[in-house]
Order: sequence, then C-alpha cells, then structure tokens
Amino acid sequence: MLLQLDGVSLRYGTQVLADDVSAKIDRGDRICLVGRNGEGKSSLLQVIAGDIDPEGGEVVRANGLVQASLDQELPSDCTDSVYRFVAGGLGALGLCLADYRDEPRADLQARIEAEGGWELLPRIDGILDRLGLNADDRVADLSGGWQRRAALARALVTEPDLLILDEPTNHLDIAAVEWLEDFLASYRGALLFVSHDRALAQRLAKTVWDLDRGRLRVFQSRFDRYQADKEKLLEEEARNEALFDKKLAQEETWIRQGIKARRTRNEGRVRALQALRRQREARRERQGVAKLALDAGERSGKLVAELSDVSFAYPGEPPLVRDLSFTLMRGDKVGLIGPNGAGKSTLIRLLLGELQPDSGTVRLGTKQQVAYFDQRRDQLDPSLSVLDNVAGGRESITVGGRTRHAMSYLADFLFSGEKARTRVDGLSGGERNRALLAKLFSQPANILVLDEPTNDLDVETLELLEQLLLDFSGTVLLVSHDRAFLDNVVDSCLAFEGEGVVREYVGGYADFLRQGGRFISAEEREQAAAKKPKPKAAEAAQPKKKKLSYKLQRELDALPGTIEELEGEIGRLEAEVADPAFYQQAQERVEERLRLLSERQAQLDVAFERWAELDSLSDGE
Repeated sequence: MLLQLDGVSLRYGTQVLADDVSAKIDRGDRICLVGRNGEGKSSLLQVIAGDIDPEGGEVVRANGLVQASLDQELPSDCTDSVYRFVAGGLGALGLCLADYRDEPRADLQARIEAEGGWELLPRIDGILDRLGLNADDRVADLSGGWQRRAALARALVTEPDLLILDEPTNHLDIAAVEWLEDFLASYRGALLFVSHDRALAQRLAKTVWDLDRGRLRVFQSRFDRYQADKEKLLEEEARNEALFDKKLAQEETWIRQGIKARRTRNEGRVRALQALRRQREARRERQGVAKLALDAGERSGKLVAELSDVSFAYPGEPPLVRDLSFTLMRGDKVGLIGPNGAGKSTLIRLLLGELQPDSGTVRLGTKQQVAYFDQRRDQLDPSLSVLDNVAGGRESITVGGRTRHAMSYLADFLFSGEKARTRVDGLSGGERNRALLAKLFSQPANILVLDEPTNDLDVETLELLEQLLLDFSGTVLLVSHDRAFLDNVVDSCLAFEGEGVVREYVGGYADFLRQGGRFISAEEREQAAAKKPKPKAAEAAQPKKKKLSYKLQRELDALPGTIEELEGEIGRLEAEVADPAFYQQAQERVEERLRLLSERQAQLDVAFERWAELDSLSDGE
C-alpha cells in the first residue's frame, strides 16, 4: 500500500466535498477520479498530495513515499528559466533550491551536486529533451501548451511512486496528448488522475473513483464499464428514493389523522417517522443537468470564407500557412488540428478577415455574427460574480427570441442562487468554462469559434455540448485536442502538417489517421534539414539529364492520365463521404468507402512522386 484515506471529510463553505471517504492506492494502480464540476475533485487531490489538511479523518502514507502533482493552473507568472523551474521539482526529494532563482544554470547544477544530487542531473536534461523544452526559455514567456509541458516535466523529474495529475491534457496539442498517453501507459509508478479526455481515461484507467455528493465509490473496472455501472446505480438510487418518499408521504398522512386518533398512536411509529424526516433532510440531491442552448442569430450568407492560394507569415518567421485554398460554407463544422504554435489561431483570423494574407486572396461572406470562446477565459473578469460577467448589469437575457430572467438563464448552466453570485476566481476550472459558455451563448451568433472548449468540463456537460454543436445550424470552427470530441462533432479537419502545409481531411481525428494523416515534428524537420544536400556553387555545371529508356518513357507518358483518373475518383469519393447521409449506412460500408478513399489518396501520392522522379531523369526530348 502506498496511501490510504481513512474517514476523510472536507467542506468548502456549506458544501460537503468529502464525507467519511475511505479508499487506498497500491503500487501500480491506475485510478481515474471522476465527478461533476464543482464536486471537489481537485480539493480531494490536494488532500492526497498533502497540500491541504482534511477536516476529519487522516491520510496514511507509506514510509519513503515520493509523490508529485500536476495542477490545473498554469505557472504563467513564473519568471524562472525552464531549467530552474523543472529542477525545482527536486525539492520533493529534499534538495533545498528555494534560494536559487536567477543564478546561471552552471551554478544551480553545482548547488545540486553539492547537496548530493549529482545523479539527478541527467534526469533534468532527459525530461527536458523528451518534452522538447528549451532549458533557457523563461516560463512566463511560454504559450499555454508549453507552460503545461514545463509543469509536467517538473512533476516527472522526481520519478515519483505516486503521480497525481489534475487535467493533464489541458493546453497540450494532440501530438503531446498522445505522447503523454503513451508515457503514462508505460509508467511504472501508481497513477491518480482527473481528466475530461475520454480516450485517455479509457486507455489508462483500471480503477475509477467516483466522487458524487461527498461520497466516494470505487469501481474496479475500466472507464466505459464504469459509465454503464454508474448509470445502473443511479437508476437503482432513484427507485429507492421514490419508495422512500412514498413511505414518508404515507407516514405523514397517518400522523395528520386528526385529534381523536392521537391517544392511540404508536409512540414507536412516531419515532420512526421522525427518523425518516431526518433522513430525508440529510439527503443531498444530485446536481441537475445543464440545459445548453444558443441563439443562431441571423443566417449568414451561404459562403462564409473562400481562400485561394493563401500564404501568411509573421515578419522574420517561417510561413504558418503556405498556398492554402479552402472554402468554408454555412453549416460547416471544421476542426483545426496540429501542434501548438502551428498557426491554428492565425488561420482562424484569416478566415474571419481579421488578418490579410501575404499572398493569395480571401473572399468573405455576408451577415456574419461571430462568438469566440478563448481557452484562457480572458473574457471573464475574475473579480466579478458569474451573474455580473454574463448579464453585465442586465436583468434579462434574450436567447432565440425568448426573454428570460438572468438568474433563470444561469440556472440552465447550473449556476443558481449563491453559485450565480460567486466570484469567478472562486470557481473550479470546469465551472469557469461553463460560465464562459453561458456568456458566449447569451449573444446571437451564426459562427462559433471554439478554442479548447472542453478543458475541465465533466463528461455529462461534454456530451451536452457535443449535441448542441451538432444541432447548431451555423458554422463551427473548433480547435481541440480532445480526440473523441472532434470525432463526434466535426465533419472535416484542417491539419497543420508542418512547414506551412495545411491539408483538409474528411471526418474527425480518427478519419484523419485512417487517411494517412500525420504531423511533422520539430525533430523530423531538423533531421530533414540536416540531410538535405547543400546547394552547389552557382557556377558549377548542372548534371546533364539522361534520355529515358523506351519503357520508362512510356511509363512517364501514361502517368498524367493515371493522375487525372485518381483525382477524379478521389473527388467523387470525397463528395460521397461529405454527404450527411453517408454515415447513416452500415458500418461495414462506411469503413470500406473510407478505406478506398485512403488507398486512392496513397496511390495518387505515389503517382506524383514517380512522375517527379522520371521527369527529373528525362532530358525533355
């Protein structure tokens, strides 16, 4: 046993977060902690990590236990270098590095060696290399995704027996999420994590801890089996509560049967009724389900944006978009996928006309109403309440032509009474996301731009948001690392494959992979640049091209026709796949057509490569 919770209790104001919770963590455990937003998952992780003390019960830890945590919040105000920040994680092993802030890296390394930690130095370099971090960068200057990587490196550098992760995939791009998933799958220590990423939870979790109204239930099963078991448990709970309420109503009727029967009442039955009343008062009702709705506003023009051979680069930097031609139509739901910093936000600004391309043309549609969801939640003032942030002083909010009181509207997003008047900085991460959705959906929009909207949301709210976007008649531009969310919502993806290449793929992320899509990593680009032969001097004679043999010349002459046939077939297949009725066919038929599309695209790539190879050998005769 590594750690045991023994009757742990915890409150936040009047809310019970943990009520007599008992559970244990053994070596090698893979535990996913789930619960609805605001239930207290992060607080329970803090108790387990030792950051806060429980109000009752105790946490028993094994002797010599090394544990490390990755919190939800990013280290955005940290002025340390990445090396100093990551090395600071070694403080969990007893090294005293608090006084060393702005010193050169060599002095910090000498300090670590002096404290007997010389064998730990390779760990720092190793984890920085594996996560692609630059040791000399300042943490505060990094983007959200790179700050998350730095925080993860700080947690991993101690090689802990117990690794505690609170929403570890937030702000990571898809490639980093897949790397993290692979890393954690092979991690030998115990793992306790909170995550909204259903794909990651399904792969990693062998046990699920369910925190619901202060009670912790342990499900010894994988994530999909847990979901089915929890649904059955809630159905059984509803039946039992209905029977209880019926019995209580009958006893209340009996006790009110008039003065004449009072002398003959059974005192034991009266005491039993009093116990029933106390039991009913102690019942904690399950939080309601959010009711998400939005106003699609005025219909935009059929054309939203048309890009023709568009290229864009910031001054002095490599191109983010190169020769992109793409048409965005009303009702399209497009996912933008690629590494952090690849240019996804830049492309959105080009599509919306906020940026002008360096070359090429952008033609915009008409009657556009844009609502923007930013992953850093900058549209929310943390010093104001949810009500003030969303209503902005209004007493009523109009959505879809229906005017409602602001408090009634917020109740649909599970902010009622005291919760609606809570300052934003007092909310959990998932609650802040719900508050931002409430603000976003309170204004009419026919184009939704969603930048990582799934961060911190519980599974139930995620599924509701998915359905809302599927039913939305307007246009959706979605930036997300949540693979399941992309698969369930978008009908095409724009993939940033490296060096400014942006390519469209039909379907979600799984379809992108099936069609052979992949991202070029920074390491691969560096290796390719190193292997590229250096250009010869201008005055050097160009090698004379050779005349092709009769057989090769016949092959070269036939390739344009082959390429044209393949392009025509691919066009027909893409049109078939883009039809909304396509995915309503039998699964075998859908997979067969997608496989054929992938094969034809691969054949087209081979044909182009062969044509280029033969053409380079030809002397043009």
